[in-house]
Amino acid sequence: MKNKTYFLSDAHLGSKSHADSRETERRLCRWLESVRQDARAIYLLGDIFDYWFEYRHVVPKGYTRLLGKLAELTDSGVEIHFFIGNHDIWLTDYLSVECGLILHFEPLVTEIDGKHFFLAHGDGLGDDSRSFHLLRKIFHSRFLRRCFSAVHPGLTIPLAHAWSNSSRLYGGVQEYMGEEREHLVQFSKEKLKKNPHINFFIFGHRHILLDLPIAEMSQVVILGDWITYFSYAEFDGERLSLKRWEE
Repeated sequence: MKNKTYFLSDAHLGSKSHADSRETERRLCRWLESVRQDARAIYLLGDIFDYWFEYRHVVPKGYTRLLGKLAELTDSGVEIHFFIGNHDIWLTDYLSVECGLILHFEPLVTEIDGKHFFLAHGDGLGDDSRSFHLLRKIFHSRFLRRCFSAVHPGLTIPLAHAWSNSSRLYGGVQEYMGEEREHLVQFSKEKLKKNPHINFFIFGHRHILLDLPIAEMSQVVILGDWITYFSYAEFDGERLSLKRWEE
């Protein structure tokens, strides 16, 4: 019986953070196969790819196992939602046309089995850093995207991977900073004041595992990643559980 909804983020396929990125891709495909019997919907909340850029007639090399598995699941009736992250921003329609995914370019508020969800990758939410928002504005610029697309992918793809790896090397992943300092927790609390009906705020981006009640009927969930934790959230219509997948 297809009565469960799943949430997952931050696989960063193609990143050097993986000992073997292709094996992580295989593992992710095995997880997708393991949930297909009871999955009504799957939400992929950003940074599934460490880099993704769609030219008009070209998409990045690789990921054939994952793309094939996603298409197989949508063909069988599983609803799969794909959110952009801060590493796979530049989508157009390839994943929707070829794989049947429902694409989201902004946060989504939706109702599932009578519960209300706020879903987003999480980058920039609650973070007032000028440098971050300037960088985000640059990456979301349509003009600069057109300029980038005019350069041969033999140059842009290695450059993009080098940027991603260097930012991770020097910026790293911060551990949980506490309820008062976590931007996504503070964002959720402010959002809840105007939208008290929201039961679950679910994010990726931070690469930490967090399941934190912020009100009697509301909680913040941060999904971890598929580099260290191999984690996901499962909603059965009543409860939402944060889990780590072990084969």
